Amino acid sequence: MSIEVFNRHESKYLISKNIYEDIQEELLKYMELDKYNMAQEVYTISNIYYDTKDNHLIRTSLSKPLYKEKLRIRAYGVPEENDKVFLEIKKKVCGMVNKRRTTLKLQEAYEFVDTGKKPELKEYMNRQVINEIEYILKNYDLESKLYLAYDRIAMFGKENRDLRITFDTNIRTRRYDLRLEKGDYGVKLLKNNQWLMEVKAEKSIPLWFSKLLSEYKIYNTSFSKYGREYEEMLQNDMEMKGDTNIWSNQYLAQPQLAHQYR
Repeated sequence: MSIEVFNRHESKYLISKNIYEDIQEELLKYMELDKYNMAQEVYTISNIYYDTKDNHLIRTSLSKPLYKEKLRIRAYGVPEENDKVFLEIKKKVCGMVNKRRTTLKLQEAYEFVDTGKKPELKEYMNRQVINEIEYILKNYDLESKLYLAYDRIAMFGKENRDLRITFDTNIRTRRYDLRLEKGDYGVKLLKNNQWLMEVKAEKSIPLWFSKLLSEYKIYNTSFSKYGREYEEMLQNDMEMKGDTNIWSNQYLAQPQLAHQYR
């Protein structure tokens, strides 16, 4: 049975493919590949993100509050309507990431979010998480907003299984055909040689990893895949309207107010 509740700190780093290749051998002294990477070099994660009509959740997230939350459907590869997926709540409270998810069939997940009505409880569902998602759906009028997928290489600590390091590449997005079963395609979010490394741990990262970061001059960055896509969408809209000055001054100062200029 997969883990359905996570509490951990997350650190993010934008690195080049060359850096990934340089540090991989050192990482594998202390880490081992995820089971999905045993059979193939990368595996694909695909998501549908939900938000309000005026993008309240992502706007709030970009303003860096002490508390923020997101709702998404997550699958591995391209699922069919009867395949099992995860419906997830991702929260961040004072720097600690809390992820709670339940298994649902894809069509059940769509219907739950679209109607707000809980599905009939099945053995593969998490009752508590279902109730929490129902509460969120009562508080927000949500609609599908973004398809986001990426190819991942993941590693776990050999001695400390709570330590997880992931490398995401070929991040692609679209704001149309917002159904996972429609297929895996979209516009690239990062340059071809850019990778997003995420370090996830319940406690502090080990000393050997800190030394590795220092040796290769890898620095922590603030990065949200959904947030970056939303920022680029807004910027493109502003440039098309000739409002670049409004964008640079108002949005960068107060991203939570950017929707007023769309």
